[in-house]
Amino acid sequence: MTSIQKKIWVLASVVLSIMAAIWIALTYYNQKTQDQYNDILQRYLQMNEVTIASQRVVTSLNNYLLSPTPGHLEQLQASKDAIRQLKYSVYSLRNADNDFELSNYIHLIDSLVEATDRSLLFQEEKDDEASTRAFAEATRISMYISEMTLTLIDKELKTYDRFYRGIIEQSEALKRLGVWLLLLITFSLAVFTYWFSLSITKPVLTLIQAAKELSRGRFDLKIEVGSNDEISFLAKMFDRMRININNLIVEIQEKAQLEKELQQSKLLLQESQLRSLQSQINPHFLFNTLDTISKKAYLEGSEETSDLLVNVAGLLRYNLKRLDRSVTLYDEVRVLNQYIEIQKARFSERLQFYTDIDDSCLHVQIPGLTLQPIVENAVIHSVEPREEGGVIWFRVLDGEDRVTVEIEDDGPGIAASTIRSILEGGDAVETESHSTGIGFSNVVKRLRLFYGVPDVLDIESGGAGTKIILKLPKIRGNDAYVQSPDRG
Repeated sequence: MTSIQKKIWVLASVVLSIMAAIWIALTYYNQKTQDQYNDILQRYLQMNEVTIASQRVVTSLNNYLLSPTPGHLEQLQASKDAIRQLKYSVYSLRNADNDFELSNYIHLIDSLVEATDRSLLFQEEKDDEASTRAFAEATRISMYISEMTLTLIDKELKTYDRFYRGIIEQSEALKRLGVWLLLLITFSLAVFTYWFSLSITKPVLTLIQAAKELSRGRFDLKIEVGSNDEISFLAKMFDRMRININNLIVEIQEKAQLEKELQQSKLLLQESQLRSLQSQINPHFLFNTLDTISKKAYLEGSEETSDLLVNVAGLLRYNLKRLDRSVTLYDEVRVLNQYIEIQKARFSERLQFYTDIDDSCLHVQIPGLTLQPIVENAVIHSVEPREEGGVIWFRVLDGEDRVTVEIEDDGPGIAASTIRSILEGGDAVETESHSTGIGFSNVVKRLRLFYGVPDVLDIESGGAGTKIILKLPKIRGNDAYVQSPDRG
């Protein structure tokens, strides 16, 4: 039997129980009233039987006196025994209202029996006159008994008049009670029926509302039903279906996001390759020319010019070969030093560059051309525009699971909106470097793609000065970064 069927049976049982209780109460009240009527009627009948029995005794005595046969004598004895029995039953009729009259009534019965016995005694002694006087006395006593019976019945009627009126008042009260009881039962059944129907309809309405929310695409709302029946089971299955659909949607969204990121990485790689190709203007010829000029300058005694040309050639060779593959932090620091030497030759004393490098961290893998664009950006914005130049600090610090690279300058700083756009990977605000063509946001995207985590770069700028913080994981969480063989 299902839970809903049980609820229906409970409702039917409650209704039947109330009806049965009302029927039992009415039956009990009617039976009680009927028993009271029967008791009163029995009192009247007993008094009337005494009158009849007294008359029967007188008749039997008269028959015997007229014809003293054994049959008449036996009939007289039976009449006397009957009235004696009735005398004992009369005792049960005694109450406070008829105590005196009932005592006289019993004495009359005794007197009737005694008068009958005297008449029989005188009959046996052949004293007809005395026997006749005794018979006449018995007759008078019988008449007194009849009158006394009527008196007692009248007394009973007066005594029970209040009882009759009470029964009438009780009947009226019972009618009023019945009306109120009917109203109470109707109200109780209405409340119980409403609660019963609500226990079924409320879960159904909850499921309907949940279905509407699901149709609107809201799969994050939990479906809860407080009942303990088939609808609750249906709600649980419905909620499980919602969870499965939601998980499927999340999985599809994650796959779509992953595909989008892979597509972006391919576009980024193609852009980098395109920029690299655009910068390759016969590199072998350019490298050979720079080497020739460097050797000629050295032979002519211009050692600084020779070193500058060597640094430029190395920087160009690194930019053209390492853009689309990972390198070590050592390689990045080496090419960064070459870049700084070139810029020092340009700005002389206006550019001050300080380093603090932990050599134990230089084995960490990093995308090619990561540090030089950031430092170049600092040179462009904090050194080049200012007549007095500027200071750049470069630090490599070891951590528990990450290597921290800090690039700090004392320039005018970066606006908060620009910082937010760079960190969010936006293309609206793009700080382009002058030599490599690798933008700041491009560097951020490549770092996130390379390590597979979003928290790889932070920018601190309080209105004066800017600090770029690279947080490089020692163990890469993403092997999706594409490596290609060297081009050259």
